[in-house]
Amino acid sequence: MKEILSLSHFVLGSFWAILAPVVASAQAMQFVSSSRPADTSTQVANESAPAVKNPHLLPLFGETSKSVEQIEFEIHFLNECDQNFASRSEASQFFSARGWDYLQEGELDTACYRFNLAYLLDNKNSDCLWGLGVMCYHQGHLTDAERMLRKGADIDSMNVGLLVDLATVDLIHFKESKDNWELIEADQILTRVLRIDSTNANAYLKKSVLEYHKENYDAAWANLHKTRLLDAELLDYEFMKELLSKKCDPEGIFSTQN
Repeated sequence: MKEILSLSHFVLGSFWAILAPVVASAQAMQFVSSSRPADTSTQVANESAPAVKNPHLLPLFGETSKSVEQIEFEIHFLNECDQNFASRSEASQFFSARGWDYLQEGELDTACYRFNLAYLLDNKNSDCLWGLGVMCYHQGHLTDAERMLRKGADIDSMNVGLLVDLATVDLIHFKESKDNWELIEADQILTRVLRIDSTNANAYLKKSVLEYHKENYDAAWANLHKTRLLDAELLDYEFMKELLSKKCDPEGIFSTQN
């Protein structure tokens, strides 16, 4: 259930139009977490979305200095959890799980609040940072999504689902910024994921997109075929059309007529 966020593939040119809300079902760039519960492939990032003022509804309570009221609330909340859970770590996992539930239901503000509470209880809980990253992506805040996911990865560098989602956001960010650093980080992350789990089909799929961006079309095809062999259901045929327009399938399995 941890694999949820794999953002749909983003490539170049006309394929980006396919990611528009009306036809956003392509899987290549969706989050690993889209299978966990939240499917981020149905949204297109929009950094211009208005900011929420209530600190409870901002990632990590807005990461600003806390008011007296906020401090009093947190003390009361932590005391209540101490009385009702065996440990704060257990309470953190509970609120993190509720955050994912609300995220699945599209209740982004409520999900954010639950993830914030989970982090307040245990700032080493990478799961709530992962959730906040997905939530930020849903809200169209790519930079915040990337930052939250990176915080989570710093805590748990073995969480392949979170890592694939971070690489996915890097790739999507590259589409907007054309900053090669995004490709470099995505490449490093995916290489790490495949060292941890050499059978991770989603990582090979993202690697295929990455190689497409780098115009390494043979490598893109090689990684796409690895995806096919591991999990054919992940294949994105619109992405394959884009790849076919650049180079024929060296294995001759796919063609424009398929």
